[in-house]
Amino acid sequence: MKMKKKFVSMVLSLAMVATVVTGCGNDGGSAPASTDTTTTDAAADTTTDAAADTTTDAAADTTTDAAADTTTDAAEDTTTDAAAEASGELITVGIINNDPNESGYRTANDKDLKATFTEENGYDASFAYSNENDEQIAAAQKFIQDGVDYLLLSAAGTAGWDSTLQDAQDAGVRVILFDRVIDADESLYEGSIVSDMDAEGQKAVEWLKSQSLSEYNIIHLQGVMGSAAQVGRSGALTDTAAAEGWNIVTQQTADWNAETAQQIVQSVIDSGTSFNVIYAENDDMARGAVAALDSANISHGVDGDVIIMGFDCNKWALQELLDGNWNYDGQCNPFQSSYISDIIKTLESGGTLSEKTIIMDEKGFDATTITAEDVENYGI
Repeated sequence: MKMKKKFVSMVLSLAMVATVVTGCGNDGGSAPASTDTTTTDAAADTTTDAAADTTTDAAADTTTDAAADTTTDAAEDTTTDAAAEASGELITVGIINNDPNESGYRTANDKDLKATFTEENGYDASFAYSNENDEQIAAAQKFIQDGVDYLLLSAAGTAGWDSTLQDAQDAGVRVILFDRVIDADESLYEGSIVSDMDAEGQKAVEWLKSQSLSEYNIIHLQGVMGSAAQVGRSGALTDTAAAEGWNIVTQQTADWNAETAQQIVQSVIDSGTSFNVIYAENDDMARGAVAALDSANISHGVDGDVIIMGFDCNKWALQELLDGNWNYDGQCNPFQSSYISDIIKTLESGGTLSEKTIIMDEKGFDATTITAEDVENYGI
């Protein structure tokens, strides 16, 4: 395009020079008698017409090329704007969760989040997983540096998040808690959609108290220490045991793991220590405990020698209740993503939240009253 523009300038310059030369010759004096006026006029006309034609054609080329360039530039600008607009429609979300393989609950929770935070729903979501607080904090810092719009957090541990959440706030990243609470000032996050782990534990302990056993000798299988679920479910049992004089035979963490729980219970069996309750802080640990009992031919469940208690309400666990093999299961509702998405939409539209914390509705199920419909409706 630039070469054509230079060529047109050269043609126009030559045409101007030709005009100037002709004019100077005329101004120099009368033409010789031998000069043919007709021929001179014809040549002048020819030169003028040629210059005019050249100028016209060059101008036409210039106009055509300019129009083509303008069209191309406009198309490129339109494409760029459209891409930028499309990109701007996606809300970037960094989601920090515990290991999806940790338990059936966590698998369901992760699946629920991935089904909601999709491009089709207007989100560009990235996920990070760890059961370690320091690893989660490092992932959060990375998301903050990446400039995500929202940071969604299910903290492995309740403590140590203040400075990270302050960094997020300073960077304009909005934080929403899900699944678990943390020990941080409420001003550092927009909202939370969580289970009330204290209430879960208290509901389970009240049920256990209502069984009116002649004595309580309890194996207490704890989850990952320092997590909100562990703190809430453990606190309810230890406080009530102290108040009621219940005997905690052993209190150990099995890190939500069935195999570890089986080993702990097996060691108690091998020691010959008497027990009649297993309070496991999730279904997987309860299943591991039952495996140890079955290996030792110790009866459990309804009309059995050992009461089995779990949490999370996996469908297979609720079926164990329905079959009378377990006694109690406390619900922990993993389906939080729709609530989180509603909060984001409210904030994006400039609205305000009606409540800072949403507590998931959760139940406790007894083997003597659970129905097949309960298994189907509440099992995860």
